[in-house]
Amino acid sequence: MSAVAHSRSSNTVALIAICLAGLMFGLEISSVPIILPELEKVLGADFKALQWIMNAYTIACTTVLMATGTLADRFGRRRVFVVSTVAFGLTSLLCGLAPDTHWLIIGRFLQGMAGGAILICSIAVLSHQFPEGRARGRAFAVWGVVSGIGLGFGPAIGGAVLAVLDWRWIFLVHVPLAMLGVALTYAAVQESRDPHARKLDLLGILTLTVAVLGLTYAITQGADLGFSSPIILGVAAVTLVSLVAFVLVEKFHPHPMFDFSVFKIRDFSGAILGCVGMNFSYWPFMIYLPLYFSAALGYDNTTTGLLLLAYTLPYLVMPPIAQYLLMRYQARVVIPAGLFAIGLGFLLMKFGSGFGQNSGLAVLPGALVAGIGLGLTTTPATNMTTGSVPANRAGMASGMDISARLITLAINIAVMGAILVAGIHASLRGAFGAAFDVTQLRAITEQLAGGDLAAVRQEFPRLATLDASGDIVRAALTDGFGNVMLYGGIGVWVIAALSAVIFSRRQVVEVSSCNSRAAVCASESGG
Repeated sequence: MSAVAHSRSSNTVALIAICLAGLMFGLEISSVPIILPELEKVLGADFKALQWIMNAYTIACTTVLMATGTLADRFGRRRVFVVSTVAFGLTSLLCGLAPDTHWLIIGRFLQGMAGGAILICSIAVLSHQFPEGRARGRAFAVWGVVSGIGLGFGPAIGGAVLAVLDWRWIFLVHVPLAMLGVALTYAAVQESRDPHARKLDLLGILTLTVAVLGLTYAITQGADLGFSSPIILGVAAVTLVSLVAFVLVEKFHPHPMFDFSVFKIRDFSGAILGCVGMNFSYWPFMIYLPLYFSAALGYDNTTTGLLLLAYTLPYLVMPPIAQYLLMRYQARVVIPAGLFAIGLGFLLMKFGSGFGQNSGLAVLPGALVAGIGLGLTTTPATNMTTGSVPANRAGMASGMDISARLITLAINIAVMGAILVAGIHASLRGAFGAAFDVTQLRAITEQLAGGDLAAVRQEFPRLATLDASGDIVRAALTDGFGNVMLYGGIGVWVIAALSAVIFSRRQVVEVSSCNSRAAVCASESGG
């Protein structure tokens, strides 16, 4: 075999290893929501535990992003990638063998740290393995498609696994995949380091993590403990102090992981709002849409997974169209338009849910439109966040991009959960009046939000008597999920408007500048 052929073969194996890591990362985000109703039944997980099972993963990803990049540059990108992959396999084993929700949440947090490290290392290893030219573009395209398959088909794969095996295999399947990934990595991935690697921004990582954890805890536990309770007020104070400290640390750090000066670049700021908008509504609702299909509409896990394809598949097919629109109309048009489509999809789902309490078909058009909007937004937002800053700051901009997405995701998983519970609670209180005391009604509400209707009717026989047909419960669930859809739609429209304003302000500045330099601008424009 010639040296060129050997190099191509080695690069192919390396690409397979990196794509396998991307597939695992995507699957672990989108397949787990399918098993949440099952976890409530088998492990007795309450609604808050279900939220933390999802949020532990996303928060943990955020904590390791910047640290992993620095460690990989210093100690070797392949080495850190292998360590991260092994850790992902071991933590997946811990999740799969978890005897209760507490251990599962711990396992998910550790798994999220490994998953975040894999994500950052994948990008670094790809960049070194395929340094230039058409091969680099093709490698990143293939990696993006495979990662998208993990995200897009995760719900259907999760439903199929649950139908054939049990919930534990959603996690255990990653153990052999991780072992295969490690073997392929050692066989083909080249080692690389940065001799000028920066030091870790430990204080920045710590303050940001505390701020995100504190805000998520306050939102998730506030309704039960009381938002004016000493605990919640104390957590809020710590969160605020941590956030201020983070800003100050990053402002004065010689090598900050968040350089806030890049927000002066309008294209960067507008694109970051695109990243925030996608994770304000679309991705956190991925957690709750399976619960809507299973709890409010009564579908089994397999059917739920198939219905979710309408929500996720457009994400896979839209990027080429988005790239074409980006070249034709620029990001300042495509990103706000994509966010507007996501919001429109959510409002269509809200409208459809009011007419389709017995069928998921009524919300599928909205789910499809939301998925199209996501596909339109993802590629332009990702390209613009890194392409709008100087080349030597692209890595930092990419880290800010991913961090903004994950932080927004974690916060809105909690916010959407609070809105869901509040909506169900208000509907049940209006329907049953004084039939249940405050504590009972709160317990019923949270169990319904978790999706286990049978357990609720068994634990509260009076509920079964007052609502023998189940119509009141289904209406309450529909009201609660409808409120979440409304929040997602209006919220992302506000973000779309802000993004459009920021992009347009950039145009105004340019026009003003041209007015003051009329002759120069005329010559540059050919006029």
